Amino acid sequence: MAKSEYRVRADFDTLLNDIHREIVDGSVSASYEDGSDMRVDGVRCAVRVYERYSWFGGNRVSLNVTLLGRNGDVYVSAITSGGSQAVFLKVNTVGEEAFLEKLDRIMERYK
Repeated sequence: MAKSEYRVRADFDTLLNDIHREIVDGSVSASYEDGSDMRVDGVRCAVRVYERYSWFGGNRVSLNVTLLGRNGDVYVSAITSGGSQAVFLKVNTVGEEAFLEKLDRIMERYK
């Protein structure tokens, strides 16, 4: 598992669309699996789940991205999983880390 978290000033929809477009278009095997959108008392929450094949690990990895925002203040949490091949130990997480780096590069533009 790898995790990144950010707090940025951004338009919620623009950031969400940038993340979605660049994750899906950034890898031949990347796919959008599902998502959920909520709004409670002016606070927005969007959850997105992506998957892609890791050539290095020979398996699929997932990326869960959650945005929570209000009035241009957006908190982003991204967590990867599924990159290990071992039964009892977490080894070979290269695929997870590489998937998360795509999101990190997107978020660098919003700092």
